[in-house]
Amino acid sequence: MSIFDQHHDRHHTDSVKWDSISQTYGKENLLPLWIADMDFAAPSAVQQALLEYVKQGIYGYTMFGDDLYTAIINWQKRRHQYEIKKDEILFSPGVVPSIAISIQAFTNPKDTVMIHDPVYPPFAKMVQENDRKLIRNSLKVVDDHFEIDFITMEKQIVAEKVKLFILCNPHNPGGRVWTKTELKRLGDLCKKHNCLVVSDEIHQDLIFAPYQHETFHNVDETFADFSIILTAATKTFNLAGIKNSMIFVKNPQLKAALTAIQAKSEQDTINTFGLIGTKAAYESGEQWLTELLEYLNKNSEFTISFLQKNLPQVKFMRPEGTYLFWLDFSAYNLSDTALNKKMIEEAGVVLNGGFTFGPNGKQHMRLNIACPKDTLKQGLEQIAQAFK
Repeated sequence: MSIFDQHHDRHHTDSVKWDSISQTYGKENLLPLWIADMDFAAPSAVQQALLEYVKQGIYGYTMFGDDLYTAIINWQKRRHQYEIKKDEILFSPGVVPSIAISIQAFTNPKDTVMIHDPVYPPFAKMVQENDRKLIRNSLKVVDDHFEIDFITMEKQIVAEKVKLFILCNPHNPGGRVWTKTELKRLGDLCKKHNCLVVSDEIHQDLIFAPYQHETFHNVDETFADFSIILTAATKTFNLAGIKNSMIFVKNPQLKAALTAIQAKSEQDTINTFGLIGTKAAYESGEQWLTELLEYLNKNSEFTISFLQKNLPQVKFMRPEGTYLFWLDFSAYNLSDTALNKKMIEEAGVVLNGGFTFGPNGKQHMRLNIACPKDTLKQGLEQIAQAFK
């Protein structure tokens, strides 16, 4: 039996994934297949490193040690052929806070910021919360996957005077692993119109063969002049609660702007558990990740087979990366409210409502397959029964 087949009871641990849904929906025994949080234990090396720190009993201030930087640098080079130096790494509590400080550092109130549609909901929230004008560029569905509409994108950038574009690479919720050709065209477009790029690459390690993640800075050496990379070990190794992420910034002017904003609110102060967990994961978690990807791929294939056989009216996108499925329920002609109600009251399963990812997410839902297979099977069977 795989270690990922093991069940871990997360009830009554203040888990957002498991404990918040009864409060939200007023209903017990709902099966959570929603928020991007895996039901798998972190690598044993990470657990051991954190335990050793806890046992020593003193939890004072902690520095960014050289071995932490080395672990990050070596991981990026080994896994992504990406060369990054110590002085090009900044730390942040998370990718979403990093997006917020990037918006603050590189744009002014009322400036225009572009995102894709659909895309991870906090992108839009951070733009709007920081009093910037939000522009959505709709992704096209071609051969059951998302593609970028470059022609419309350029027209929007010019017409709206877009100052900043937030890229999701790999894409959440569609699971697209953008190709080097696509990223080159996107980068050339933004370079042409002096539009900075913030590339959220937190899912960079969760890629299914034969697809390969392309770090935005690697696509063209000039792209580092007008872009930054956001990533973390937290999504890869199921460590979201330890709160640590990295910003890779090679342009000294961009770095200075970011550090100035961080200094105003101490946004570069990281929980010690975040530093320890990140270091241990990158130093010793590679075999665990190999096994995880094999398990997720099997869950993905099982999901595809199940949907084709039992829910043929539900369209889906085969994930090239991430552990997320983007499901299209439009054939049932239900409103988003009715769709979610059916999922909760009849299926007893919690998914993410597609409408939260943007206007193009209406009548869609996002499914998280990062759980033991029998949990996934139970959830899919309950959904199929509800829509039978």
